[in-house]
Amino acid sequence: MTKIVSVAPMMDCTDRHEIYFLSLISPNVELFTEMIVSNAIIKGDKDKLLKFKKIKNRVVLQLGGSNPKELAEAAKIGEEYGYSEINLNLGCPSKKVQKNKFGACLMKEPELVSECVQAIIKSINIPFSVKTRIGYDHVEDYPSFENFILKLYEAGCRKFIIHARKAMLGKFTPKQNLNIPKLNYDFVYKIKARLKDCYISLNGGVTTTQEIENHLKVVDGVMIGRAIYHSPYFLAEIEKKIFGSKSIPSRTEIIENLIPYIKSETKEGAQLNHIMRHTIGLFHGQAGAKRWKQFLSNNMCIRNADLQKVNHIMDVINNNSPNLER
Repeated sequence: MTKIVSVAPMMDCTDRHEIYFLSLISPNVELFTEMIVSNAIIKGDKDKLLKFKKIKNRVVLQLGGSNPKELAEAAKIGEEYGYSEINLNLGCPSKKVQKNKFGACLMKEPELVSECVQAIIKSINIPFSVKTRIGYDHVEDYPSFENFILKLYEAGCRKFIIHARKAMLGKFTPKQNLNIPKLNYDFVYKIKARLKDCYISLNGGVTTTQEIENHLKVVDGVMIGRAIYHSPYFLAEIEKKIFGSKSIPSRTEIIENLIPYIKSETKEGAQLNHIMRHTIGLFHGQAGAKRWKQFLSNNMCIRNADLQKVNHIMDVINNNSPNLER
C-alpha cells in the first residue's frame, strides 16, 4: 500500500481556504475537510459547503451524521463535487456533536454505524474510510476496540484512521480530549497486524518527521492535526523528508502563490480575513514571526479587511528581511 501522510479534519480550521493554502506547501499530503453534517449538505447551500478549488492533492470529505439514508445521499453529492474519498466521523467528542448523535458517541452503537457504513459504500464509487478512536469513557480495552473495528470491517470498510486516544464523552472539552486521555499506539499497531488487507492510519500526538517515519514502518498512514495548523511550514519538512521532494517552496513563494487565489476568491465574495487567518503560523519560529502576526491581526484578519492591503503583503515580508526567513 502507498504510505500516506494526511492533515486531520479540524472544526473551524480545515475549510476550503486552508486546504488550498496547505496544498501550496505540500502537493503530496492528503487533505481533509472539517466535518460537515450530512443533513446540512442535503438541505443547505451545497456550493458554500462543498465547493473547493481543484488541486493536485487528494481531498477527503468528512461527514458527520447517524442516519444511513442521509449519509448515503450526502456522500453521493460529495462525490459529484470531486472529492477523492468520503470519511465518516466517529471520533469527535464535543457535547454539541454528541447531542446530535454524531462522532465518538456512535462507538456505543456499532450496529447503527455498520448500517451507515454499508449505506455510504453502496452510494459511491470512490474510496470510503472512517475516523475513530480506540475507546470511550471507561471502555478502553483492546478486545472492545478490535470488536468495533471488525464490525465495520464486516460492513465493508477497509480504511481506518485511528486517533490513538479514547474519547471522554461529556467529562472533557474537545481540547482536553486532545491532550488528557493517554496515547496508546499499540492498539493501532495491533489492529494493523490483525487486518493486514486494510489501510490503517495513526493519528494523535505526532509532531516530528522522525515520528512519522517510525510509525510508517508499522502502519500505512499518519495523520497530523494541530502541529500543522499552528506551524504550516512543517509540511515543507514532511514534503522533503517523507515524500523526497527536491523543490520546496519558501515561505515567501507560498504567499506569492497565494495572492492570485486571494484575489480570485474575494472577487467571488469570500472575506479576506477568512483566508488570511490560516497563514498566521506560516513564519512560526522565525525571527520576524511576531511582526507578521501583528500585520495580519491589524490589517488582514479583521472583519471588513481592506482588500488593497493584499497588494502590500510582499512589501511587508521583504521589508522584514532578514528578520523573516524568505
